[in-house]
Amino acid sequence: MRRQQRHRARNRRLSSFRQRRQQHLLDVKVRSRKAVAHRNRRVLVVFSKLALLVALIAGIYVGGRFAAKRCFLDNPDYKLSAIEVQTDGTLQRDQILGVADLREGKNIFRVNLASVHDRLQDLAQVDEVEVVRKLPGEIDVRIVERKPIAWITSEKQMADPFASDAAFLIDARGVLMKEKKLLPEYLGLPVILGCGSESLEAGKTVEALETKAALELLRLSSRSFMQTRFQIREIDVSNGYCLVLTDKNHSKVTFGFDNLDAQLQRLEQFLIYSDDAHREIATVNLLVQRNIPVTFTKPAVEVINETINPEESPRVMKAIPLNPPKATTSSSATKSRPKPLASATPATPKVRPTPAPTPTPTKRGLQFQPFKKN
Repeated sequence: MRRQQRHRARNRRLSSFRQRRQQHLLDVKVRSRKAVAHRNRRVLVVFSKLALLVALIAGIYVGGRFAAKRCFLDNPDYKLSAIEVQTDGTLQRDQILGVADLREGKNIFRVNLASVHDRLQDLAQVDEVEVVRKLPGEIDVRIVERKPIAWITSEKQMADPFASDAAFLIDARGVLMKEKKLLPEYLGLPVILGCGSESLEAGKTVEALETKAALELLRLSSRSFMQTRFQIREIDVSNGYCLVLTDKNHSKVTFGFDNLDAQLQRLEQFLIYSDDAHREIATVNLLVQRNIPVTFTKPAVEVINETINPEESPRVMKAIPLNPPKATTSSSATKSRPKPLASATPATPKVRPTPAPTPTPTKRGLQFQPFKKN
């Protein structure tokens, strides 16, 4: 018993539960104050570093702007003194500089090359633009203009596209152009007629299926053989389901929208045959794959002979009546006699004796025979 009591006395705690709880509360308060103070110091340090960094960046920015303005933007050595413009088309130098808003005497660093490029690229006849800045005071502008390959109009007939306001130039990509200065070589370009499925405006890209097929056909027909033998003058797309081509010899060829390569190969075979036979093609319908209908023009000799010696019209022979009416009195014969024509010059009239009326001989009717050509 004594041992147990001694053992319990040794294991007995020195403080009670209430004392231990109070001690822990005091420790927590002390630790929380230290943690708050430590956290405040860290925030202050971070804020100081950020403020220092912002001040450093602002100083660098302001100093850089001041230095750039002093050394470059306001420096008279970098004044724009030369503008070189190169183009391969009809655009004039004054027109290009006006659109690009470029003028000499301006600081070269104040010119925004990207905006100059975008303004020139918006022109309908411009295909590619390159703007280069050359220090200390030169800017080079190189322009590659669009090459028109045909005229296009919504009308079905057009004699002179130069004099028509409804005619536009079109390049291989389908971009419409309306140039102020027309070159003589534009007169020989083929004409795409009857494009009324969409409105035509300068700078717009056509999206009609028949127009794209016509442009593709022009591109494919630019090969050596087709370009020399079959030169396209007109392409009629008004039908909506086919293309009707007219070449320099007034031959009409009908194409479909699909398989243009195969149709051109068939046309080449017909052209080779016509050259060997010394005959000109009048019409060909390539929409048909087999038993293609084709007509040929008349030879020149036959046309000349028909012009010189036209065919005689057949003579129409009239039947003579068996019993003609008899003249009753001389007065009626005198009245039925035609009056003589008045002469141009005055002359003395001659009196002739009036012959007695002779009876009309009775004749039988002749049988009608059609005229036979020798």
